[in-house]
Order: sequence, then C-alpha cells, then structure tokens
Amino acid sequence: MNFVGQFPAYRPRRLRQSAALRRLVSETQLNAAQLVLPLFVRSGRKVRRPIQAMPGVFQLSPDEILREATRAHHLGVPAILLFGIPDKKDAKASGAYAAKGIVQETVRLLKKELPQLLVITDVCLCEYMEHGHCGIVQQSKSGAKILNDPTLKLLARTAASHVEAGADMVAPSDMMDGRVRAIREQLDADGFSETPIMSYAAKFASAFYGPFREVAESTPKFGDRRSYQMDAGNAEEALREVALDIQEGADIVMVKPALAYLDILYRVKTEFGYPTAALRGERGARDGESGGGKGMD
Repeated sequence: MNFVGQFPAYRPRRLRQSAALRRLVSETQLNAAQLVLPLFVRSGRKVRRPIQAMPGVFQLSPDEILREATRAHHLGVPAILLFGIPDKKDAKASGAYAAKGIVQETVRLLKKELPQLLVITDVCLCEYMEHGHCGIVQQSKSGAKILNDPTLKLLARTAASHVEAGADMVAPSDMMDGRVRAIREQLDADGFSETPIMSYAAKFASAFYGPFREVAESTPKFGDRRSYQMDAGNAEEALREVALDIQEGADIVMVKPALAYLDILYRVKTEFGYPTAALRGERGARDGESGGGKGMD
C-alpha cells in the first residue's frame, strides 16, 4: 500500500470526527432493505406458539403471519421467508405441494392483503415427511437411504405450487443434487420463467440447527443429514456446490449457517460475484438457528 500518505500529512482520524463523516465514508453498510424475515406458519387462528429453544420466535397462524409481516414491512424489511408446519405428515410429503397446503394458503393471504411484500417460500420436504428427512427414504436391511432423483420431482412440484399460489421467489434448502435445475425447468415449463430461485447452495451439516428443527418440527426420526448436507471441513466443495447451482439457474446463492462460515461467504462473494444470502446460525449462548437472521448482499 505504497500509495497511502504518511503522518502528519495523512491523518485517518480526520474522517472519523463525526457520525455524519463516518456514515459518508463507510465501506460496508447494512440496512433493513437487505433483510429477510423468516416466519413459521401452522393452521388455526390467533395462534402464537412459543418455541422454548428460541425465545421470541413463534409458530404462527396465517392471520398472525400477516400481522408480523405487515409490522416488519412497515419497518422497512422488504421480504419474508415462509416455512410451513402441516397438520399431517406422510412418507411422500404430500402437504408440501397440496393446492390448499398451509404455505400455499398463507401465500395467497399475504399477496392479497400485502401485495407489495416480497414473499419467498422455503422449498424442502423435511417438515412434511413423517420421518423428518429432506427426501424420499428407502429402507433396507443395511439401513436407510435418501433417494436423490425421485425427490427432485417432489421438490419441483412443491416449488411450482408455491409460485402458482403467488410466491415471488422460491428457496430450495434440501441439498439434493440437481434440485435447482429440476425446479428451474418446472417453473419455466409452467410459464414462470421470471420467478427467481434463491438456493441454499452451501448448507453445512451443523448442530446449530437444533432449535430450528424444534420450530419447524423437522427433527429426523432416525440417522442424520450428513449424507446430503455438507461436511464442515470442505471449503473447496462448497465452492463447487455454489458453481453447480449457478449453472443450474440459481439467481441468489446462500451460505448456511453464516456466522460459522464467514470464510466461505467471503470466497463465494468474491469468486462468483452473485447476490449472496447469509442465514445466521447462532442465537445467544446456545447452539441454534435464530429464525430471524437472513441478509443479502
């Protein structure tokens, strides 16, 4: 940095003398317009079910979702990310793509009452599967296996049903190989070629997700998700995952959990230059996902 002046001609503190000066030369800025509020919806009316692991986070009925979304929007938050908790679960995640599913009905309500709000929907099957995994499970004597390719059809169907209901963007979070391509092709075939995809491109297997699984009621009944979520030590693989999703049609890529993988966030943004979302993966002093900390650059 031989172009930097020398003291006393150059005094860096000159530009730190007032709040106005500091704002003027700030290299990094964060404001509400860059935030997305995750919300968790279940059926009913006037439901605000507290989550023990995440104080201040609730499962909400659609009317309460509308109330929270309206308040956030008035504070300058332009978007929500909607997760659904169905009344019934099964082995084919049928509630995920049901025409009158909890997410689909809530999207319709939000777009009717708050049309200027950007509604993003989580596209995953774990909340709707009776076993809690993100894909179709095949059981055998040697154990359980998550079937990748058959799951893609259900993910694409789910995304299409969300967009048909009025969702502005879909966010696949399952980490199945090829899911972005399958969703993009389905949306294009259905006439939704302008609908963007925000992909959980580098989603690492993590103990931080425990409280999130409580609020989403998606804890696996057996095993874990390490056969599809990423290994914590693999930075190069994370970049390959991001590259694949971009090639398949992702418009925004995400790193999760963010605070534990700031190096990955930096590399993704500098190497690809794509809009990059960060989902915070810690809350307070305990391992958990806040449900309220997504931002984009």
